[in-house]
Amino acid sequence: MSEQFLAEPAFEDPIVFVDLETTGGSTAEHRITEVGVVEVGPAGVTRWSSLVDPQQPIPSFIQQLTGITNAMVRGAPTFDAIAPELFKRLHGKLFVAHNASFDRGFLRGEFRRVGLAFDPDVLCTVRLSRALFPSEKRHGLDALVERHALVPSDRHRALADADLIWQFWQRLHGLVPLDVLRAQIERTTRRYRLAGDITEDLLETAPAGCGVYAFYGDADLPLYVGRSVRVRQRLRAHLTGERRSSKDMRLAQQVRRVEWRATGGELGAMLAEAQWIATLRPGHNRVPRVTKSDPADAPWPFQGPVVFEEREEASQARAFHVVDRWCYVGHAPSLAQAAELHASSMTGEFELSTYRILQSHLARGLQMMPLGVPNDAPVIGVV
Repeated sequence: MSEQFLAEPAFEDPIVFVDLETTGGSTAEHRITEVGVVEVGPAGVTRWSSLVDPQQPIPSFIQQLTGITNAMVRGAPTFDAIAPELFKRLHGKLFVAHNASFDRGFLRGEFRRVGLAFDPDVLCTVRLSRALFPSEKRHGLDALVERHALVPSDRHRALADADLIWQFWQRLHGLVPLDVLRAQIERTTRRYRLAGDITEDLLETAPAGCGVYAFYGDADLPLYVGRSVRVRQRLRAHLTGERRSSKDMRLAQQVRRVEWRATGGELGAMLAEAQWIATLRPGHNRVPRVTKSDPADAPWPFQGPVVFEEREEASQARAFHVVDRWCYVGHAPSLAQAAELHASSMTGEFELSTYRILQSHLARGLQMMPLGVPNDAPVIGVV
């Protein structure tokens, strides 16, 4: 296949087609044995590959699969030795690979060990093939070779397989209308080069369970508030996942900062989200309408502040949520700390959103207990 085929490429910026061979499938336990890169850019097409000494034995079944033996990598450069040149080749380019999370994960781990942050935008050709040819059941590299008449030179060697991905990319330009191909490339590309101070390492510190989060743009302008039972996963979907709509794309492009708060449960997340939306008034959220039938204030049906308990499904950690006069105060891991939270806070004005949410849940049997009483005190509810 001629490499002059792409008179009008679907992606204008430099691209690297990458494949790795490794000692196994775990980024924590195994190491890279070979890297292959096909670079495509303004200067044309260049190829680069290197065996890598993994500094651990290669299992026999992997030696049989790839043809890379312990003897072949003995004396080859370690990853530390090739890291500067390889990073220079990959940095700032769209990273294209088959089952790309595997290749990206190994490279990210290896680069991290030598002190380099590797977070390219990533396009997986498995996902792209599924998006473009949904009626096909198989999307492995062997299936693509057969279906699209690709020409393998040495299967399961890094540069040869990277070249197959490049061949597939070229073939797509003759099979798919250019506007469709561009749209699917944009939709399936995962964006890891995040703006502002947001990095993959930062997202790792976000709550794994229930919570709320807020995005901010230039000049710290509030953009969007959301909630999720899996905050970390939801943030990744927003910032590094597929763009399912033009609204998602616009939001992701504007984000410069993110903050979050664990809430200990779904109801706590609903209350905190509504409170943040009312306070921040972010541009991408729809502010709830206030109707003539909505109260400007409402009688508080309890003698004083109350709490209700939630538990995280995964960790079973307890969260005691404090509410006083239809104002959500926050949550704490124990009743004693909940009382301290209330004592140190200034209860705000009547919150219509809190009133609406709690009225609905109280009607369905949500149980409250007076704040500052023992754990075995009777719970109370209001209907």
